[in-house]
Amino acid sequence: MSGRELPPVWRLPLLLLGMVSLLTGVFGGLARLGVAAPEFGQLHAGSHGALMIAAFFGTVISLERAVALHRLWPYLAPLAAGLGGLAILTGGPWWLPPALFSIASGLFVAASLGVYRQLPALFTLTLLLGAVAWLVGNLLWLAGGDLSAATLPWMSFLVLTIAGERLELTRFLPPQPLGPVLFRCLLIVAVIAVVLLPLWPEPGSRLLAAAFLALAAWLLRYDIARRTVRQDGLTRFVAVCLLAGYAWLAIGALLGLGGAFLPGHAGRDAALHAIFLGFVFTMVISHAPIIFPAVMRVRIPYHPFFYLPLAALHLTLAVRLAGSFGAGSGWQQVGAALNAFSLALFILTMLVSVGRGATSKEATR
Repeated sequence: MSGRELPPVWRLPLLLLGMVSLLTGVFGGLARLGVAAPEFGQLHAGSHGALMIAAFFGTVISLERAVALHRLWPYLAPLAAGLGGLAILTGGPWWLPPALFSIASGLFVAASLGVYRQLPALFTLTLLLGAVAWLVGNLLWLAGGDLSAATLPWMSFLVLTIAGERLELTRFLPPQPLGPVLFRCLLIVAVIAVVLLPLWPEPGSRLLAAAFLALAAWLLRYDIARRTVRQDGLTRFVAVCLLAGYAWLAIGALLGLGGAFLPGHAGRDAALHAIFLGFVFTMVISHAPIIFPAVMRVRIPYHPFFYLPLAALHLTLAVRLAGSFGAGSGWQQVGAALNAFSLALFILTMLVSVGRGATSKEATR
């Protein structure tokens, strides 16, 4: 069993579970801001973060890791994460979703630990710590019933996962001895911050923001995107996404340094969405043409149209942030609605590209 792999056709239901959580989470986020949304979104407005992060990203990221490991048992992680999202949607007992997410993240930690043991390196350690952060957030939610306690550990899960994947690619650059040293330092700060969060939320959140700000600076300085942005086609598109995403990470971190990571702060919506939308979803847009074909065995040929959902996401996020800082709640609502439109445009772009890839493949036979 350990040497087998799940065929692509059986991966699709796992991906669909994640997509259902994403759709409901987006509409739930709109409902939270008072924007008109379908009834199923309104019913799950309070679970917006859990659906978007633990259910959607937890499913997709653990599915990607399972595909890379070429084993069957790691697929239990995205299955449990997808079922956790389904438990939210079906209105089960409050403890069931965090319990399923805890199982999913525990399996994900085991898979990430296996990767680290096979290849002990700074980037695999970072991926492992990101997995642990997801587990910590889920356990905090399960232990106390407070969903907001999981938000910053979940954020650390996504940020560290992306950082580890980008760190891996720096191996293709000329050696820069100071880079790994600085990365280890900011990684230590991030770990200390996550440990502090449940004990002393305010200093822990500010320390985490400081680590993320240092990480944004590190990525802007050492990431291979600084070189690949001079190339053409998909390579340039990915680099543009990365560099723009790092800027949003820095903006969110700066707001967090001012206390905006804390519940009740006027800038919390801006800080969280600068990172979750501006940074994380920009990374999704940049890597989807690469990762989705690897997971589902389909072709996604590059087209300059890819820049449209990217630009739409960034412009509408700026509108949303303007609403948080003086322009008024109307701007925030319009920005959020247009954020959702940008994500829908991105999904539509990928679906059209899959169709183009299938057509071109048939034409070459």
